[in-house]
Amino acid sequence: MSETKHNWTKEEILDIYNKPLMELLYEAATIHRKNHDPNTVQVSTLLSIKTGGCSEDCGYCPQAARYHTNIEGNDLMPVQQVKAQALRAKASGSSRVCMGAAWRNVKDGEEFDEVLEMVRTINKLDMEVCCTLGMITENQAQRLAEAGLYAYNHNLDSSEEYYKEVISTRGYQDRLDTIDNVRKTNVTVCSGGIIGMGENIEDRAGMLVALSTLNPQPESTPINALVAVEGTPLEDQKPVSIWEMIRMVATTRIVLPETQVRLSAGRTQMSREGQAMCFFAGANSIFAGDKLLTTPNPDVNEDMKMFELLGLNPQKPFTKKVQPQTVEAAESKFEALGEKPKWTRPEHKIERNEAAKQKSKALK
Repeated sequence: MSETKHNWTKEEILDIYNKPLMELLYEAATIHRKNHDPNTVQVSTLLSIKTGGCSEDCGYCPQAARYHTNIEGNDLMPVQQVKAQALRAKASGSSRVCMGAAWRNVKDGEEFDEVLEMVRTINKLDMEVCCTLGMITENQAQRLAEAGLYAYNHNLDSSEEYYKEVISTRGYQDRLDTIDNVRKTNVTVCSGGIIGMGENIEDRAGMLVALSTLNPQPESTPINALVAVEGTPLEDQKPVSIWEMIRMVATTRIVLPETQVRLSAGRTQMSREGQAMCFFAGANSIFAGDKLLTTPNPDVNEDMKMFELLGLNPQKPFTKKVQPQTVEAAESKFEALGEKPKWTRPEHKIERNEAAKQKSKALK
């Protein structure tokens, strides 16, 4: 196993990112093979259990209520519908279901209780369960862990410096605090970011510094290519090239040697050859299904054809960590505290976010 380093500097990571491509690929592939089975890829299905109406102003997100993106919102899905979707995902080869709710942060109450029941239900199907629900307190993280949650996703999105150019309604430290709350439980951490939002390479390196400094490092790190959605502040951003994705995946693999690097949003714009190079460079996790919350994703049958062509096998559930035990609600040691944490609202003005907001008001 490669030694995990927690004191990477931005300059060291930039040196890696800018290496001649063949040298970068060789180093990343070598580290990948030391820590992972290069022919196994973890397959997840992402399910939007509550869509749209979010109060945040994330510049990339079509679910923000303040932007006009023609996203059809829906209230929280019933537990039985979530179970049916999970069974369908399992039949198609997924070992993990990731449930996303367009919330700023978790609030104790009936809806969170429903989410806890969803976690219990899916864990009993012998599938890994991941949630991305916004900021959470330590008590809420404990309740999710008790229900059988395997992973919690909370992306850093970018470097701390560039984060302020994308989001004004929450602070970077809130992201780190939420990850810290998850780390106080037995739930694994999934945290990564997005490239192609207008950031520079130094910002990409800065995000990897933040992720690598975490101890332990995240068990899963999604690398997303921005999918520019009409109506969002980032609607005019040009897609990142496949070479940028390959370099980012390879650099992430070297900096986070034991982490599962997830090839996430933007795969519809990548050829099979491009995706194959990402797998060679160290990506060993993907989302399957025709949607990633609200943005397009390759058809699961196309993914399975690609796996067959490349000789890849879907990873079985609980390969990296044993299955958590589910505690029923009636036997829970933790109860709702009705907390009202003061998550920050910097509320500085981001010009393009304000322009998109005004455009949305005009259209309404």
